Amino acid sequence: MTRAAPRPAIVLVEPLIPGNTGTIARTCAALEVDLCLVHPLGFSLDEKAVRRAGLDYWPHVPLHEYADWDDFASRRGAREAALFPFEEFGPRTCYEVDWPPDAHLLFGSETVGLPGAVLDGRRDRAVRLPMRSPHVRSLNLSNAVAAAAYVAFRGLL
Repeated sequence: MTRAAPRPAIVLVEPLIPGNTGTIARTCAALEVDLCLVHPLGFSLDEKAVRRAGLDYWPHVPLHEYADWDDFASRRGAREAALFPFEEFGPRTCYEVDWPPDAHLLFGSETVGLPGAVLDGRRDRAVRLPMRSPHVRSLNLSNAVAAAAYVAFRGLL
């Protein structure tokens, strides 16, 4: 029996700030895409800040947790071509990608970004959000995820 391709997803690798994760969960609920959390997390999902940011949408969030990146890679079953790491200096913008319906948008922690193990072999496929101002390095993680998700998953809407 052939295994079905996983649903599209936002993948947060080792996120640190509970409010960002809660806000991203709400975006996942709105778009009906999976939220994959790769541990370790910098907080507990039971924390008030996570719950408050996600409001009463948590029951509608397709949430999947993984012990670490290796666990995600072995259990999730995402195609390699569907994994898109987001990095400040990615070689192409989110507008230049032909997004597949099973795209997995990979985001790292708020302080250090994606770990090397996630980027290894994928740097040439890294994606960035364009910034017009030379004074702004990056957006808040939850804002970056929302902007990227609405571009990548526009075909689902």
